[in-house]
Amino acid sequence: MTALDLSSPVAVVGTGTMGQGIAQVALVAGHPVRLYDAAPGRARDAAEAIGARLDRLVAKDRLTQADRDAARARLKPVDSLAELADCGLVVEAVLERLDVKQRLFGELEEIVAEDCLLATNTSSLSVTAVGGALRRPGRFVGLHFFNPAPLLPLVEVVSGFATDVTSATRAYETARAWGKTPVACADTPGFIVNRIARPFYAEAFAVHEAQAADPATIDAVLRECGGFRMGAFELTDLIGQDVNESVTHSVWQSFFQDTRFTPSLAQRRLVESGRLGRKSGRGWYDYADGAERPEPHTADKEQPPAHVVAEGGLGPAAELLTMIREAGIPVREEDEDHGTRLLLPSGGQLVLADGQTSAEFRDVVYFDLALDYRTATRVALSAAQDTSPRTLAEATGLFQALGKDVSVIGDVPGMIVARTVARIIDLAHDAVAKGVATEEDIDTAMRLGVNYPLGPFEWDRRLGRDFAFGVLDEMHEREPSGRYAPSLALYRHAYATDKREGTS
Repeated sequence: MTALDLSSPVAVVGTGTMGQGIAQVALVAGHPVRLYDAAPGRARDAAEAIGARLDRLVAKDRLTQADRDAARARLKPVDSLAELADCGLVVEAVLERLDVKQRLFGELEEIVAEDCLLATNTSSLSVTAVGGALRRPGRFVGLHFFNPAPLLPLVEVVSGFATDVTSATRAYETARAWGKTPVACADTPGFIVNRIARPFYAEAFAVHEAQAADPATIDAVLRECGGFRMGAFELTDLIGQDVNESVTHSVWQSFFQDTRFTPSLAQRRLVESGRLGRKSGRGWYDYADGAERPEPHTADKEQPPAHVVAEGGLGPAAELLTMIREAGIPVREEDEDHGTRLLLPSGGQLVLADGQTSAEFRDVVYFDLALDYRTATRVALSAAQDTSPRTLAEATGLFQALGKDVSVIGDVPGMIVARTVARIIDLAHDAVAKGVATEEDIDTAMRLGVNYPLGPFEWDRRLGRDFAFGVLDEMHEREPSGRYAPSLALYRHAYATDKREGTS
C-alpha cells in the first residue's frame, strides 16, 4: 500500500495549534488541504495564520516564493463538513473528549468516500474507542503528531483493535512521504512516548517529595549528568503542569491505577494552586520579570584523595578509572568481584548507584549514573547521616578533580539518573513484550519525540543488560509497593543474559 496520492485532498478538522501544524505539513508536502472548524470564522483565521508562517519560511530561505504561492492556492477553509466529501484523508485535532470525537467521525463517515482514511491526532484517548462507533472502523487510525508539528519529525501511527493493516500502512507511508519519521504502535495508553516517558517526570518528583533534593538540583543532574536536554521540572513548566498531569492521570487510570504510573501529589498541589508553569507565570519556577532562577546545590571545593583502590572494575562507570589516572591520582586495581566499588584512603567506599542506600552500609557514598562520565559536567553524590565527613569530602574532591561540579543529595535509593533510566528501560522492555512496538521504533520514538540522548534499548546495551533489573530489584525490596518491581520482560532479559554467560 502506497502513500496517499498528492492529488488527493487532505482535510484537517479542528484548527488550533496542532490542527494548523498538521495542515501546514500536508500543504507543504503538496496536497490540497481543506480546513474546517465548528467555530465560525476560525478556519479562515487558521488559513491566514498558516499563510503567515509560509511567508516566514520564505524569509528564512526554507521555501521558495513559487512553492509558497502554490501552497496558498491549495489551502481552502470550508464552512461545512459536507465540503470534505472528496478528501482522501481526514485528520481530526479537536477537543480531547471521547464523545466529541465519536460524534465527529460518525458525521464524517456519512460524507466521505468509502476509501477515505480517517485519523485522529489524540494523545490520550483510546484510538479503538474513538473509532468504535464507526460502521467501518477498519479505515480508522491514530496519527499522533508532536507539537510543533511542522518542526518535530516523529509521528506515532496507532492501530486500533479494528484497524486494517492496509489502513495503518497507508497512514505510515503517507507520514513518511510528508517528510516525517513514523513509528508503528498498538493502541495502548500513552502509545509509545507518553507511556515510556512517565518515569522521567515521576522519579524526579519522587526524589523531590522525599526531600532529597530541590527542583533546580534535580534538573541540573538530569541535564548535566544524565544528558537529557531539559530537567523534569523545567520541562513540565514548559509543557504546562495541567497538561502534563492530565496525561499522567489518563495513563494511570487507563492502566487500572497501576502503581508504576501513579501521579505526583506535589504536582497535583501545584495545579490546584494555579501554578501551571510558563503560561501562568509560575510553576516549579517563577517566571515573573526579574525573578531569579534558583541555582542547583553545588558542593564547596574539597581536596581529592591521595589514591584510590578499584575492586572489580566500575561496570558502566569504568571510564572513571582512566579519568582518575589522567587527573594524576594513583589507582590500584584489585581483581575482586565487587562490581562497582572504589576504596578511599579514609576507608570509606564510593559505589555506583545500585538501588540500595548509604544507610545500610558503613561509610558508603553513592555516585549517580552518567550518560558519559567524560563529558558530564556534574555528578550527584548521596550519603547517609552517619557517613564519615572525610569520606564524603574525599568523594567530592575526587569528582571535582575530574572537572565536575558535585551535587550532594539525600540518601534515596537509585539516586536521580540511575532510577530514572532503569525505569524507562523497564517500561520499554514491557512494551515490546506486550506487542506495543518494536525495539527500534521505541528507540526512535524516545529520541525524536522527547529528545532523549539515547533510546531505552541503546541505553540498555551500553549499561549492560542486567543493570536496570538490578537497580529496580533493589528499589523494590526497599519500597515493595509494586512501583519498582521489575517487569517480567526485564526479568527474563536479565536472567537470559546470566544464563548465556554461565552465571545463573
